[in-house]
Amino acid sequence: MPGIRYIVEGGKQLSGEITPAGNKNAALPIIAATLLTDKPVRLDNVPRIRDVETLVNLVRSLGADAEWIGPQTLNIHAKEVRVVDLDADACARIRASILLAGPLLARCGGVTLPPPGGDVIGRRRVDTHLLALEQLGATIEENENYHFRASKLIGTDVFLDEPSVTGTENALMAAVAAEGTTVLRNAASEPHVQDLANFLVAIGARIEGIGTNTMTIQGTSSFGGASHKIGPDHIEVGSLIGLAAVTKSEIRVRDAGVAHLRAIRMNFERLGVVCQIDGDDLLIPSQQEMKIHADAGGHIPKIEDQPWPAFPADLMSIAVVTATQCDGVVLVFEKMFESRLFFVDKLISMGARIVLCDPHRVIVTGPSRLRRAKLTSPDIRAGMALLIAAMCAEGTSIIHNAHQIERGYERIDERLNALGASIRREED
Repeated sequence: MPGIRYIVEGGKQLSGEITPAGNKNAALPIIAATLLTDKPVRLDNVPRIRDVETLVNLVRSLGADAEWIGPQTLNIHAKEVRVVDLDADACARIRASILLAGPLLARCGGVTLPPPGGDVIGRRRVDTHLLALEQLGATIEENENYHFRASKLIGTDVFLDEPSVTGTENALMAAVAAEGTTVLRNAASEPHVQDLANFLVAIGARIEGIGTNTMTIQGTSSFGGASHKIGPDHIEVGSLIGLAAVTKSEIRVRDAGVAHLRAIRMNFERLGVVCQIDGDDLLIPSQQEMKIHADAGGHIPKIEDQPWPAFPADLMSIAVVTATQCDGVVLVFEKMFESRLFFVDKLISMGARIVLCDPHRVIVTGPSRLRRAKLTSPDIRAGMALLIAAMCAEGTSIIHNAHQIERGYERIDERLNALGASIRREED
């Protein structure tokens, strides 16, 4: 697969309307969950991005029929599922390959999975998955691969050792097919976890407590078909807020999923970026204060990620870039991944005033005049942050490894160019 680079002309003011793509982190577990049923499933608003295409191909290799019948509409019919050796290279490209464990334990009694891949942002534990599935009756052997086996899944009281999103999703997909009742405690409750749970209910699962940290699941052995629409990606909406702010642009985000934006809006307001709710839309005005609000007593404020419904970890890179264009000082505290903030060296090379205190904390002092640079995208979210930085910088920047951005943002160059950006996509 050829590499991609973006040639970005900075200093362009944007305007217009944009609709966020479907939530990638909902689409991936829902695609995996289609393996639970032998009936046809139709999924709408599925983002056509590299990670989704990779998982669709893995599902096909297991015997399911999967066909795109529209730009964002996917039909999957897992009438027959066979346990095969999965493509290790494909599994290494995405974190979501681990999400096949729960459905295949339920449907086939086992699966062997190569280690999952995904963004290199620090250690990403799979222990929560293993502990939860073991409590539900699976046996797991680990060597160069993970070997999951279960003659029968049995409902039980499961306490997750951390509110892992994918760990919750794997446990949920196994529990809906387990015999008896499962109580899933310390569960993640992000919008994409809720979306998966609502899809499972649509195919016949019985789940109480959706959107909370404790879910009660009554297992069933019979699943039907369904049509389901993936919800909007709140991480993309947050990225658009940061982009509009630093380019001094007015952007209307259509069907923004405003119910899930409270913590996101609150933290951008701390940076002096205020959005307006208009029905189902989010309006980001061009005239923003862009002044960091000090804490009581004049203390330096802090933006930090926490489990939902607090500020999401996937927006920390965007928050850092936004802060470089705001007047004042802010501490950004990334608690989850010890390598996510290392991308700030690229922002520093562009002229940003940032102190990397340790792997988890940076101090940002703004505003800074950013200048053009040759950059390399290290992961999806840092890549989008660098694209935003390049769009507000002086001159023309080059972003190599931009296929990382395209793993999470659907046709982002085309969609931003429609608002007035100047992004040229080329093969590296």
